[in-house]
Amino acid sequence: MIYLDYNATTPIDKEVADTMLPFLYGHFGNPSSIHVLGIEAKREIEKARHQVADLLNASVDEIIFTSGGSESNNTVLKGVAHTYKKKGNHIITSKIEHPAIINPCRYLEKLGYEVSYVKVDELGLVNPTDIEELINDKTILVSIMHSNNETGTIQPIEEIADICKKNGVLFHTDASQSLGKVPIDVKNLNVDFLTVAGHKLYGPKGIGALYIRTGISIEPLIHGAGHEKGRRAGTENIILEVGLGKACEIARINLGNNVIKENTDYFYKRLVENFGDIIHLNGHPDKKLPNTLNVSFIGFNGHEILDKLDDVLASTGSACHSGMTTISPVLSAMGVSADIGRGAVRFSLGRYTTREEIDIVVEKLTNIIK
Repeated sequence: MIYLDYNATTPIDKEVADTMLPFLYGHFGNPSSIHVLGIEAKREIEKARHQVADLLNASVDEIIFTSGGSESNNTVLKGVAHTYKKKGNHIITSKIEHPAIINPCRYLEKLGYEVSYVKVDELGLVNPTDIEELINDKTILVSIMHSNNETGTIQPIEEIADICKKNGVLFHTDASQSLGKVPIDVKNLNVDFLTVAGHKLYGPKGIGALYIRTGISIEPLIHGAGHEKGRRAGTENIILEVGLGKACEIARINLGNNVIKENTDYFYKRLVENFGDIIHLNGHPDKKLPNTLNVSFIGFNGHEILDKLDDVLASTGSACHSGMTTISPVLSAMGVSADIGRGAVRFSLGRYTTREEIDIVVEKLTNIIK
């Protein structure tokens, strides 16, 4: 089996799993307890929080643990909406966001909030000027993803942040897909909130984190006891939190490694050499994640290609319903035609992808296409 769907999820790194194991059998204390087991558990959680903060160049107090990217996103959107409702009811996001942003926004619209969905260009980029033109005196939050999960296109986050600061508007970015692949520095990005998802960077599923800039306080999504300094109730999941911490530590160490980008470039070069004009790149050719290759096989159906790619796991850029194939909302928002979009396949490489695997996939694709 050749796994080329790392943007969907990643396998748990062995070092991460080894770090988690002792907490399955031994260190079971409640971090809120004042006895020795509780103190030990609390110490390990704070170590994990340091590891997450170090990867983001954040202060430790700015990191709260959540159950994953969806909870982090919901916390920001609903928390800001509730906390700042006296100031305004307008939120800005983009048309290519993950459903964990789009669907909470749809929910808030039902409650009377106004949401503007900014367009993207043919490469999947948001124009910061478009956001500035949408901001008004009722705007309380802008939420734009750091990179797109389908195309890998990286957004001009720093420019958007400058616009938000100039207009006194809070800014959130979902960096779930970017963390561990490209450097993420919250101070340079100048964001107010940033979302982390553990299973996207070789950590366990069901764990994430949320960066909240010092000085900002929003209504919690989950109410209860005063965990996470009152920002997220619920007894801490120490097993998953130490896993996320270790995953972040490993990611920080590996950031300078260019092997994945070199393999992705090699893969694209081989596809172009083999298929020429049949291949169409979806997304920005340069401003993108180093592991993501979204290509359309023009004149073909992405689903049919994947069905014939025995033992190769990847994703398509379309959905099939009742025999009809529709392209993804992301490609549609980019203006990709139906003929090109139907042939889209997303290959996302990872830490364990080899050149030999890429050559095998290219050979299989050659047999299918030609």
